[in-house]
Amino acid sequence: MSEERTIPSDEAGWRERLNDREYHVLREAGTEPPGSGEYLETDEDGRYVCAGCGAVLFDAETKYAAGHGWPSFYDAVEGAVEFRDDHSHGMVRTEVVCATCEGHLGHVFEDGPEPTGKRYCINSLSLDFDPSE
Repeated sequence: MSEERTIPSDEAGWRERLNDREYHVLREAGTEPPGSGEYLETDEDGRYVCAGCGAVLFDAETKYAAGHGWPSFYDAVEGAVEFRDDHSHGMVRTEVVCATCEGHLGHVFEDGPEPTGKRYCINSLSLDFDPSE
């Protein structure tokens, strides 16, 4: 079972905690290649937590197959994520970050299913999965 972890006080602490790929996504706002994520096909009951700090982010009940290459959710746990404007790569998007450690998770779009109409497009490298017991 995942638990919230102490948040490192500096980037050196994050480099110790995370592997190179996780660091690139969570701390440098990187993106894993589409279709490569560990949790893309996962459909078990449980919850998805931040790979950086262990904070609960998404309930597995809100996950759905969007067909674009990254795990997708139609809602986040209340208060678990924050939003930032992202103007990188010549696009205008809304970045999703962990509200606890500010780690980059992915982006949210307005083309998801009901009941929210949201598509949280999230990197598997930014997540850990905590299955229901």
